[in-house]
Amino acid sequence: MQLNKLRIPLFVIVSILFGLKTYIVYRFMFDLSIENALQEFILFFNPIASAYLVFAISVWLKPKNQMKYIRWTAFIGSVVLYINLVFYRNFTDFITIPVLFQGNNAADLTSSILTLIHVEDLLLILDVVVIWVLSKKKFDLSVSFSKSGKIAATAVTFLLLAGNVALAEMERPMLFVRAFDREYLVKNIGVYNYHVYDAMMQTKTKAQRVFADSSEISEIENYIQENADTDKKSELFGIAEDKNMIFVSIESFQNFLLDSKINGEETTPFLNDLKERQDTIWFKNFYHQTAQGKTSDSEFIVENSLYPLGRGAVYFTNAQNEYNALPEILNKHGYTSSVFHANNKSFWNRDVMYENVGYDKFYGEQSYNVTEENSFGWGLEDKAFFSQSIDELKQQEEPFYSKFITLTHHFPFEIPEEKASIDKYDSGSETLNNYFQTARYTDEALKQFFQQLKESGIYKDSIIVLMGDHYGISEFHNNAMGEFLNKEITPYEHIQLQRVPFMIHIPGYENGGIREEVVGQIDVKPTLLSLLGIEAENDLSFGVDMFVEGSKKFTALRDGSFITEKYVYTEGTCYDRETGEPLESENEACKPTKKQVEKELSYSDKIIYGDLFRFYDFTDEK
Repeated sequence: MQLNKLRIPLFVIVSILFGLKTYIVYRFMFDLSIENALQEFILFFNPIASAYLVFAISVWLKPKNQMKYIRWTAFIGSVVLYINLVFYRNFTDFITIPVLFQGNNAADLTSSILTLIHVEDLLLILDVVVIWVLSKKKFDLSVSFSKSGKIAATAVTFLLLAGNVALAEMERPMLFVRAFDREYLVKNIGVYNYHVYDAMMQTKTKAQRVFADSSEISEIENYIQENADTDKKSELFGIAEDKNMIFVSIESFQNFLLDSKINGEETTPFLNDLKERQDTIWFKNFYHQTAQGKTSDSEFIVENSLYPLGRGAVYFTNAQNEYNALPEILNKHGYTSSVFHANNKSFWNRDVMYENVGYDKFYGEQSYNVTEENSFGWGLEDKAFFSQSIDELKQQEEPFYSKFITLTHHFPFEIPEEKASIDKYDSGSETLNNYFQTARYTDEALKQFFQQLKESGIYKDSIIVLMGDHYGISEFHNNAMGEFLNKEITPYEHIQLQRVPFMIHIPGYENGGIREEVVGQIDVKPTLLSLLGIEAENDLSFGVDMFVEGSKKFTALRDGSFITEKYVYTEGTCYDRETGEPLESENEACKPTKKQVEKELSYSDKIIYGDLFRFYDFTDEK
């Protein structure tokens, strides 16, 4: 046979085939952004270099074992690539080791996963089939190199890797030091080398707790005190003293839903009305700051005024740490605390984390009557959820702090036709098309909840906070989003889309309205404590009271992007916040804030990875 005469080693053929497949997946299925020719070349080069690294190991095996090694390595490598692809379609992100430990969540993701699997994905096994055929004995493509030949074949590996790293550093200096963005890592070193890097980072972070000491928390305390404005009190300090606080975390809700219309019909008529009322304060420039932990990240940020981790979810990786969380503080001031969420208690490890941060009671899925008639998508529909929660809420000792987490408006945003009260949008993205229908349903459920609170007598003695927990429409749907918003979704626009609703509704209040301050989830804890008239002078948190004028310098996102009153910084570019125009003097305009953001994110990580709060006495008067 021709291949037999050429005697091209199978490990070389497979390196090329597998590398080309991986490049095609990167370029056209992950849809990684390419900004210049060097990035394009690196994206093409790194999968072939990575494939050669793995398959060249076969030259050290006996010929009869080489084919078996190559077959199974190609199969396993394809599985790893495909799992990353499915994950990316949902989260526009890549899997980390901590996320793998959250695998028990997958049992609740069945319907979501099915929407992420495409028919064309079958093409990804073509090279595996070809490799399987070529590895048959009749082709005899194994090699039997001398020791010097094996060394030479291996040396090529190191040359390819060195070339890859050199090119990556040219394109993105200090890539491994400032690894906020996993997409940059994958673009420059490939998904497989990224997983090796991730494993090294996991080992490093696990060691941080072992070697942490009290001097680190002292350094962070000094930083917080230097940058905090704790002496000032807002005009709303204590306005909700001794009142109940009801906090509603609205699943996957983004600001662009507000005032939007589908075929002339308002998507969110109740929220549209609520944000304009004088008894409601709406922060229109409020940003979610979550990462891979999504809803659990938003809970963690709000409870602790710390940033989420860049890898995995704190609710899983560091659930047993010492914290000084919002419910724990409120318990000390006479509040009872609870969480209402009609999902199983172990999802996101909530049953463990809630107990650790001080919640008195968790009403999970078993607390509700869930039937086929009152559930769809991820479980109990929001209207039934609120209705069934009211009786339990009425039984709570006052004053109470109760958090509600909705479910209906969750990816893939599917709703039975008879329960939808607004048309679908019409675009190339089924996810975006569905998004408006489930948002409308949740809007109706919130209206119903407010009415039920009034009828129960709870409303008049309560303050109600509504917050979107994280984005619902990822970058994967930018084309459809651009069509809906009638604008190109640039990196600047992507940051603006991370704004989520944050409304504080105070019955009887008459000075509400729209607030323009740039704020985020990190600021919720100090703001809520202030409204309740609770001073936490010795608390360590990175947020500020949203109502203290001039206290907020920036709002940082987990990937190192940030927003200030004047600028938006993301992906290495500084934009004018009002116009969205990139600034020529980008480095000078955003450089000082960029350094502080990096320091603050680093300090927050140190607190979590090192469990540094175990060295701090929060009860001591400072």
